[in-house]
Amino acid sequence: MPEGRKPIDVLLVEDDPGDVLMTREAFEDHKVANRLSVVADGVSAMAFLRKEGEYADAPTPDLVLLDLNLPRMDGREVLQALKADAALRAIPVVVLTTSEAEEDVVRSYSLHANAYVTKPVDFDRFIDVVRQIDEFFVEVVRLPTR
Repeated sequence: MPEGRKPIDVLLVEDDPGDVLMTREAFEDHKVANRLSVVADGVSAMAFLRKEGEYADAPTPDLVLLDLNLPRMDGREVLQALKADAALRAIPVVVLTTSEAEEDVVRSYSLHANAYVTKPVDFDRFIDVVRQIDEFFVEVVRLPTR
């Protein structure tokens, strides 16, 4: 981590345990100091972001990694709700999904996603992509202070 930079809080919204594990490994293998929280569906994601119920003490994430295909409330609905909420809309959202469908890309950007990344199926490439996202948001981008 660059000198003078503090770790950021990352919320991963992902229902696939394998992808959760690979993302955790990407953070651990590359000595990523950022704090990773995980929820498995869209309803839990919104509760986390709004600090409701069991998430009352959750950290406000500096970055959200969002899958599109989620149970209870899909990623598109989460993205729309998050960006419509004045208290949450400044949080950068990277859609991290298996979908390569052009309509998903267009819709995600029209809902104000900050980036759209298709998950690689290869483990090493997946790890590399997560590391690059992390490096970009820690070392390159200036995030708003809370």
